[in-house]
Amino acid sequence: MASPGSGFWSFGSEDGSGDPDNPGTARAWCQVAQKFTGGIGNKLCDLLPACDGERPTLAFLQDVMNILLQYVVKSFDRSTKVIDFHYPNELLQEYNWELADQPQNLEEILMHCQTTLKYAIKTGHPRYFNQLSTGLDMVGLAADWLTSTANTNMFTYEIAPVFVLLEYVTLKKMREIIGWPGGSGDGIFSPGGAISNMYAMMIARFKMFPEVKEKGMAAVPRLIAFTSEHSHFSLKKGAAALGIGTDSVILIKCDERGKMIPSDLERRILEAKQKGFVPFLVSATAGTTVYGAFDPLLAVADICKKYKIWMHVDAAWGGGLLMSRKHKWKLSGVERANSVTWNPHKMMGVPLQCSALLVREEGLMQNCNQMHASYLFQQDKHYDLSYDTGDKALQCGRHVDVFKLWLMWRAKGTTGFEAHVDKCLELAEYLYNIIKNREGYEMVFDGKPQHTNVCFWYIPPSLRTLEDNEERMSRLSKVAPVIKARMMEYGTTMVSYQPLGDKVNFFRMVISNPAATHQDIDFLIEEIERLGQDL
Repeated sequence: MASPGSGFWSFGSEDGSGDPDNPGTARAWCQVAQKFTGGIGNKLCDLLPACDGERPTLAFLQDVMNILLQYVVKSFDRSTKVIDFHYPNELLQEYNWELADQPQNLEEILMHCQTTLKYAIKTGHPRYFNQLSTGLDMVGLAADWLTSTANTNMFTYEIAPVFVLLEYVTLKKMREIIGWPGGSGDGIFSPGGAISNMYAMMIARFKMFPEVKEKGMAAVPRLIAFTSEHSHFSLKKGAAALGIGTDSVILIKCDERGKMIPSDLERRILEAKQKGFVPFLVSATAGTTVYGAFDPLLAVADICKKYKIWMHVDAAWGGGLLMSRKHKWKLSGVERANSVTWNPHKMMGVPLQCSALLVREEGLMQNCNQMHASYLFQQDKHYDLSYDTGDKALQCGRHVDVFKLWLMWRAKGTTGFEAHVDKCLELAEYLYNIIKNREGYEMVFDGKPQHTNVCFWYIPPSLRTLEDNEERMSRLSKVAPVIKARMMEYGTTMVSYQPLGDKVNFFRMVISNPAATHQDIDFLIEEIERLGQDL
C-alpha cells in the first residue's frame, strides 16, 4: 500500500504534469495505483461487504488516504497555489463528469478523487482570506472522518449514544460561556447560521403565539421582526420561509461603524405598534458579515425588556470572541438574550459545518417543534427519553456536527481557542496599522476594527490625483473586482470584496485561519499592489 514519500506522491503536480486525463500520465497513474492495491481488487464489487473484501478495501482506502494527506500537506505549503482556477465551461469540457450506467474500476475512482482535489480551493492555505470560515484543523479533520465512518443519525440516544451525550455537554458548556446560570437552557446544532437564525425566529413566534403551530399564520396578527441594516440576509430568508414575509423584517439604521442605533430601534418598534402590528423579535448582530461590527447588546436588551420582545443575538461570526478574556467584552449583554446563534466553524476554525442555536428557556424548542413520531420517539424505551433530541429539531436526519468541536476542545482546551482568537485579532490589527496611512489605501470607516474584518479600498496610481467625484467612484468600483479576478487566475491568494450602501466595491479582509502570519499579511498587500498598479 502507498505511503508518504512513495512515487505515488509525484502525481497531480501543481504544473499539471500529473493531469490524470493526460493519456501517458493516466497510464502511469493506473500502474502505480494497481501496484498499491496489489492487484487484489479493481472493482467496487471487490470491496467490503464482498467475501474476502478486507484486503482490497484496506488497500483502496489507504490509497484514498494518501491522496487526502497529499492535499493536506499542500494546503499549508505557501509555494502552492490557493486555487488552480478554470472557468466553468473549461472544466466542463476538460473532463467527462457525466454519470454512466456502467461502473468504473477503482483506479478510475481514485483518479476522480485526485482530479476533484486538484481544482478544489485550498481553504486551509495560509493565504486564503476569502470567507469567514478558513483554515484546516487536524483534530477537527480526524473527527470529521470518524463521524462519516460511524455514519449515524443524531435523533435518538439508541443509535448515537456518545454523540448525543457530547452534544448535551458541549451545548451546556457554550451556554455557561454565554453567561446563563449553570448553563441552563436548551440548544441544538443545525446545518448553519441561517438555519439557527430561523430556529430562533420560529421559537420566538411560538413563545408569543403557541397556536401558530397548529393553526398557522392566519391565526396570529401581523408580526414584525427588527434587525440592523448590516445584519445577515438569513433573517429575511427565514421570515420568507416561515410565512412572516420579508416586508415584516424592519431594518434598523446603523452608525458609521456598522452598529445598530438603539434610538432608531425603539422608534421603529413604536411605529409598528401604532400601526397595530406585533413586534415579536429583535435580532442583534455580534460580528456583522462585512464590517465585523458588534451591536450594543446591553442597550438592545433594555429595549427588548421594556417592550417584552424576544431578543436574539446572531453571533455566528463573533461568538468565538467569547472564548477570549481579552475580547469577550465586545459581547457584553449577550447573557440577556433569549437565544444566540454561534458558529464554531467560523472564528474557532472547526471544519464545516458546525453551527449552534442556544436557547435560554428549557423545553421551549421541544414544544415548538415536536411531532411525537411513534416509530422514533417511543415513550416506553428503557432509558431516559430526554436524551432523544430529534423531536426538537426541524430535521429528521441530522448530521453529527458536535464531535468535531468537542474533540478540538479536548485537544486545545478553552485556552487554545483563546490563543487562536487572539492571534487572528492581532493579525487584523497588524494589517490595519500597516495600511491606514499607506499611500494608495483608504479605510472604509475610521478607527481600529472590532473583529478581524479590515475594510479598505486600494487606490491605483491613476486615481490618486483625481477629485472625489462620480467619475472617480465609478472607476474605483472596478478596481477590486479586477484585482480579485487576477488573484484567482494567478492562484496566489483570495480576499473578498463587495459594495455596501453608497460605498462602491471595497476589499473585506477577514482572518480566521491560525496558520496565517505577519508575512502572509505582507504578501497580501504586495500582491494587491502588484496586481493593481496598472489599473
